[in-house]
Amino acid sequence: MKQIVLGTAGHIDHGKTSLVKALTGTDTDRLKEEKARGITIELGFAFLDLPSGQRLGIVDVPGHEKFVKNMVAGATGIDLVALVIAADEGVMPQTREHLDICTLLGVRTGLVVLTKIDMVDEEWLGLVQEDVAEYLAGTFLAGAPIVPVSSVSGQGLPELVKVLDEMVAGLQERPAFGPWRLPVDRVFTMKGFGTVITGTAVGGAIAIGQEVEIYPRDVTAKVRGLQVHNQEVQEARRGQRTAINLQGVEKAVIERGDVVASPGSLRPSLWVDLECAALKDMQRPLKHRAPVRLHTGTGETMGRVMFLDRDDLKPGEHCYCQVRLEAPVAVMAGDRYVLRSYSPVATVAGGIVLHPHPGRHKRRRPEIIADLATLEQGTPAQRIAVHARLSGEAGISAHDLERLVPLPAKELERLLADMLNKQELVRFDKEGGRMIARPVQDELAAQAITLLTEFHASQPLRPGMSREEFRQRLSPGMEARLFAHLLRKLSDEGKLIADKDLLRLPDHQVRLAGGAMALRARLEQAYAQGGLTPPLFKEVTEKEDKKEAKQVLQVLLNEGVLVKLKEDLYYHAEALNEIKARLKAYFESHERIGAQQFKEITGLSRKYLIPLLEHFDATQVTIRVGDERVLRKK
Repeated sequence: MKQIVLGTAGHIDHGKTSLVKALTGTDTDRLKEEKARGITIELGFAFLDLPSGQRLGIVDVPGHEKFVKNMVAGATGIDLVALVIAADEGVMPQTREHLDICTLLGVRTGLVVLTKIDMVDEEWLGLVQEDVAEYLAGTFLAGAPIVPVSSVSGQGLPELVKVLDEMVAGLQERPAFGPWRLPVDRVFTMKGFGTVITGTAVGGAIAIGQEVEIYPRDVTAKVRGLQVHNQEVQEARRGQRTAINLQGVEKAVIERGDVVASPGSLRPSLWVDLECAALKDMQRPLKHRAPVRLHTGTGETMGRVMFLDRDDLKPGEHCYCQVRLEAPVAVMAGDRYVLRSYSPVATVAGGIVLHPHPGRHKRRRPEIIADLATLEQGTPAQRIAVHARLSGEAGISAHDLERLVPLPAKELERLLADMLNKQELVRFDKEGGRMIARPVQDELAAQAITLLTEFHASQPLRPGMSREEFRQRLSPGMEARLFAHLLRKLSDEGKLIADKDLLRLPDHQVRLAGGAMALRARLEQAYAQGGLTPPLFKEVTEKEDKKEAKQVLQVLLNEGVLVKLKEDLYYHAEALNEIKARLKAYFESHERIGAQQFKEITGLSRKYLIPLLEHFDATQVTIRVGDERVLRKK
């Protein structure tokens, strides 16, 4: 059975609630205040079983201008609208605003129900029908059925049910792909059950026992029970009016406007990118940075609108904008929204969400406008490419794309495989499924080569840059897997050589020239002559340029001519090998050696003994046992 939801719309006191009661037997005005005042304040819900066997969910919305935000909440997720107009009054202010809201929310199918026909004569009814048809010209209800009824006498109700049945039969059910999402329109506590929330599911499916997350609260709960149209079910899916009994969360934690969804499926944000269309009859232009009320799902959030290519939005114009919100919202790309002015409160614009959690944009940047145009009008592959590029080196995953480019799972999988095959995307994290855009990878590679080129030019005597220094200077926050992928790519292409911990360009060689060559000879000679008792580095270089001396020293260390024991103490490799040979000869007839014995076989003072013993421990020649050393067995 298809899941179709009908929403009512129309001016206050035009008989929406009475019509629903006459059709279904359900009085959707449940509050004492609604009974006392005779008006609908909160959303009401019912269902109608049509002659074909199709069950039609119904959302009854308030008509009073003070409760338009409740009407917007109810209109979210409806497939079909019944614009209710009283025959004795005709089109009124909230008739117009409700129709505008339905248009902005993407409702494209509906009918007109002329109520209270028992209060007018045939001639008047004919005139009203002509006026309504004329008013609807140019709207999505142009040419829609106009059905006269009386909720009091029942006249016209059978014809209305027949028309509804025919219209529902011709409607295509929205696909149920993507994560489970349900904007909350009611939350209450039932004795013996605990917290219950209700709403119309706008995506996916959920079953008893599954875990859900309440956005933007960062709270999780477990589904204890499910009802659809007052009947207990094991599973609920998109388009169904659903009540969920939640386990592990208190009523006070959840409010209307929150979204119950699959864990990790949404990302609350204080910024949203929007495609924005202003109403033609908007009273005055909407200015840049004007305070607005953003209606998404069942929520209303205050914020400021930021126009990216203009200073104001005039009636009937279309643009791209950002809204900076006072509280985070959890939406997906493609979600519909409505903008209402802050004061006086009026519906002014609406459209679709292009990016649910963007960065802040600079104004009047053609490249930003071009990206947003692609996100609105581009193919799924083009939109994926934009999001991958905008995500930069952080990368993007198929899980991220579920909320950025909502598609059926198999179609998304096919697109990603094709883009990876064409190398428009590059996977750098197989375990996490993360990818980067090819342009992002190429830019990072170019920056890496430039970095090494500049490093070699400024440090010609250093054989290369350490991996950690390279990563810090290239991008301190770069993920380890992406860094490894980048090095592997450059190495495979022969553009970079990784020699243990050092990175260098293939054509880089340490070349000493002129004074540096002479300094190298002086340093090597000084340490060779020092033998077992080498001079300290500061002594050798007392009359040398300190910076150049350190560079030449590093060359000697890299070549293995000198060996560092500790800061300022270096041995010529030949002298160190001689000491190592004496040590091993001693172990041929002894199992252990202490500092005194080591002094006897070398003739060295404590100044050299301790660093040498620690060096042989560090290089795994010996192992320290108490105050003595033993030869390490290989």
